[in-house]
Amino acid sequence: MYILAYMFGIHKKGGANLRYQIREKIFSFGDDFTIKDEFGNDVFIVKGKVFSLGDKLGIYDMNGSEVVYIEQKLFKFLPEYNIYLYDEHAARVKKEFTFFRPRFNIESNMGDYVIEGDVFSLNFEILKNGVPIAIVSKKFFSFSDTYGVDISDNENHAFILALVIVIDQVLHDSNNNR
Repeated sequence: MYILAYMFGIHKKGGANLRYQIREKIFSFGDDFTIKDEFGNDVFIVKGKVFSLGDKLGIYDMNGSEVVYIEQKLFKFLPEYNIYLYDEHAARVKKEFTFFRPRFNIESNMGDYVIEGDVFSLNFEILKNGVPIAIVSKKFFSFSDTYGVDISDNENHAFILALVIVIDQVLHDSNNNR
């Protein structure tokens, strides 16, 4: 997978924001991919642990320092993940029990996050304290999926991308295992 970043605006007030496009290959061994800026420069490397119990992903800067660590909690009835930002616990993401539309409970020390929209088709907004800070959209191409993630400039982009990756992982696991 790879992500390309482009300048894009979310808020009507203006301000610089970045658009990340995630293009997932159909055979992605180990869930490793890079995050690139609008000029094709690598910004982050995302590495999955292949032989581990539960999902474990690290998001690294280009110096090799881990910025975000994502870990699935095992032995839960519904999927639950912890997100660590610079080795500090930043959020817990839990899938809520629903019959129709998937919903997520996000407990974070970085603010109150809410997901609004069609999560199942990956077309939704992430709101922080009631304000839209990210827009996620998904487009289908032959043999690949493409996600667009527009993130407000003043947010922690690696953290928001981690939220999107967790939601995508939960939905893929649900489709493959249920």
